[in-house]
Amino acid sequence: MKTILVTPPAIEPITLSELLLHLRQDSDDIATALTTAQSILPGSHAVADNYTTHAGTGVSVLGKTAIVNLNAGTVGEGGTVDAKIQESNDNATWTDWAGGAFTQVKADNDNAIQEKQYTGSMAYIRVAAKVLVAACEFSADILTIGHDAIEDTWLNDAIATAREHIEDITRRALLTQTWEYYLDSFPLKDFIRLPFGNLQSVTSVKYKDSDGTEHAMTVTTDYIVETNGDGCGRIVLPYEVSWPSATLYPSNPITIEFVCGWTAANLVPKRIKAACLMLCAKLYASRGEDIIGQSVVEDKTVERLLASSRLWEEF
Repeated sequence: MKTILVTPPAIEPITLSELLLHLRQDSDDIATALTTAQSILPGSHAVADNYTTHAGTGVSVLGKTAIVNLNAGTVGEGGTVDAKIQESNDNATWTDWAGGAFTQVKADNDNAIQEKQYTGSMAYIRVAAKVLVAACEFSADILTIGHDAIEDTWLNDAIATAREHIEDITRRALLTQTWEYYLDSFPLKDFIRLPFGNLQSVTSVKYKDSDGTEHAMTVTTDYIVETNGDGCGRIVLPYEVSWPSATLYPSNPITIEFVCGWTAANLVPKRIKAACLMLCAKLYASRGEDIIGQSVVEDKTVERLLASSRLWEEF
């Protein structure tokens, strides 16, 4: 079977909230989890050949991921800005964090943002800077994000992974997606069966003749669409109509584009949703290694949940 996914599904069979409830976890949305703090306020900063005059405010980063931005404005003529990240466990005694020095800001690289991720282990960080020759415009921001929000990204990826695995097992496209299906010749039968089930519509049926010229067939006149509910849809010849008799192009001459899948998550059978939750829970628990004594049981349960949803037609 030769198929290409044109448009992937825009939704998943389960939501992040449903998975978090299944895992008995809680989470913050990105707006709640992401915090931006100004370590050095924006403005024109005077010449100071030290890192104490322009030492910024400390920001708590314990248990969070931190991104530090040096926002450079216009530097004065001949001016330079040297900035670095400093760390502390008490927000009082500061040391330079190794690898925390930003590229020196000069006239040829001003009006730009430099970004560094803090990967140290102390509770507070800040930015300290010195300015030479002329006053310079700049500021420093520290963005922190709670680990729950990072976990959400992983969990959303796990949901998509579980859905794709279920689609492989069941041979279905679970939710609305667009595919192209390629055939080497028209069949001897008066119909073409389409894969993945839950056919919503056929966008086009096209074929190329031996010269490579593409021809579009017309729905109702040249073919009829048979959706067949949860089963495999078909393209059927109308009464007394035959497939085109042209000599076909040697490579993928027939292309059928179609849309399939359930149109909403609440239409996906509960047994499929349950299997998706179980697969996500297993991915969450193992993080790369199966848990001894659980993986076999879970796999058999998932298989049993999905058995009645599998499409058995061969393509």
